[in-house]
Amino acid sequence: MIPGTGQVAPPAGAGPDASAAGVGPDARADRAGWAARAGELWRAARSVVPPGHLDAAGCNVPSDRVLDAVVAHLRLERERGGYAAVPDLTPARSALAGLVGGGPADVAFLESGTAAMAALLGGWRLPPGSRVGHARTEYGGTLMLLHRLAAQRGWQPVELPVDGDARLDLEGLRALLAAGLDLVIVSHVASHRGVVQPAEEIGALCRGAGVPFVLDVCQSLGHVEVRGAGATAYVGTSRKWLAGPRGVGFLIVPGLTPAMDAAVPTLGGYSWSSDSQPPECGGPVPLPGVVRFESSEAAVAARAGLGAAVLEYHELGPFAVQAHLADLGRTARGVLDGAGGWRVVEPLDEPSALVTLRPPPGDSAQSAAVRAAEASLLVNVVPTARAPLDLREPVLRVSPPPGTPVETLHALARVLAR
Repeated sequence: MIPGTGQVAPPAGAGPDASAAGVGPDARADRAGWAARAGELWRAARSVVPPGHLDAAGCNVPSDRVLDAVVAHLRLERERGGYAAVPDLTPARSALAGLVGGGPADVAFLESGTAAMAALLGGWRLPPGSRVGHARTEYGGTLMLLHRLAAQRGWQPVELPVDGDARLDLEGLRALLAAGLDLVIVSHVASHRGVVQPAEEIGALCRGAGVPFVLDVCQSLGHVEVRGAGATAYVGTSRKWLAGPRGVGFLIVPGLTPAMDAAVPTLGGYSWSSDSQPPECGGPVPLPGVVRFESSEAAVAARAGLGAAVLEYHELGPFAVQAHLADLGRTARGVLDGAGGWRVVEPLDEPSALVTLRPPPGDSAQSAAVRAAEASLLVNVVPTARAPLDLREPVLRVSPPPGTPVETLHALARVLAR
């Protein structure tokens, strides 16, 4: 185990920093076998997987243990009463926080990643004129929220420069930080493009400039390495690569500052400034820590399910799952790029399993998705609204979950070629 994280260490020479140049062929073979084993175990934990499921980035497949945790808690609520059946979610918070380098007190549960981002940004006390940096690849929901807050509060959205692969330009970010930014928001892996942003380097630059950094990990936690980013706050969701239930999102805020408040005060996260006087004499005061962001009324069974999913992910070994998904993504790009004239958008060796494809003339993402469904293959069409500053036409998104057979990818290639 890796102290303080609950993570299972990889075999010697097979960790995320081991490159082809740095290890011998035997070590690389061990790594490949160890990563593939993680995929087999992930698949074996599910007695049911939809045929041809290639949409882990949309909604992944919960394991039998996760399903059992949700159903067991619902039964407990029926038997004891909802409030009497409140579970201890401390182990779930610890496991979740360990994936970014935080502690259980840093975690707040909400209903979705969008709700978590709204709670975080909606209450942030940035003065008028504050400059908020984001890339053109930012998620459409976050852009809408940011522009609404900018109009209401006088914030100034600032577009961060990216290179030809839509990866953040670090020197450009350095220059903008020097010119003055008050907040930086980055999606670690975008919803519409499988490029992994250099979160660790972005975090170092922001910390050096004293600028808070929000990292959206909805498409990265459970998928690629997040520890080391050193972000002020992380926004995430259950249903994607962590393979938890729908209806659960979270905030992890290891760097809570006095300027960070929730958009809406709740009785579970606030108190009156003077409990001995009538309410009109006091006012809402946030409780210490991130509990101020947490919605007190929620589908608690789904939160229990997320806890089961994250603990299971730790048992599989995050390094192993990440390595397996990186291998799976590279395989998918190699199989799909050029099939029927379709072209993969991100670099073919990008270490993610989120793969996006542009259609050839005369075809479309919508048409390909229909053909795929007829062949019992589940893929996703990403509309331009998902990234309105970056997408000019919908793209086809393929995101194989762990353990996906290579033949499933070849079957999709044949569909694209039709």
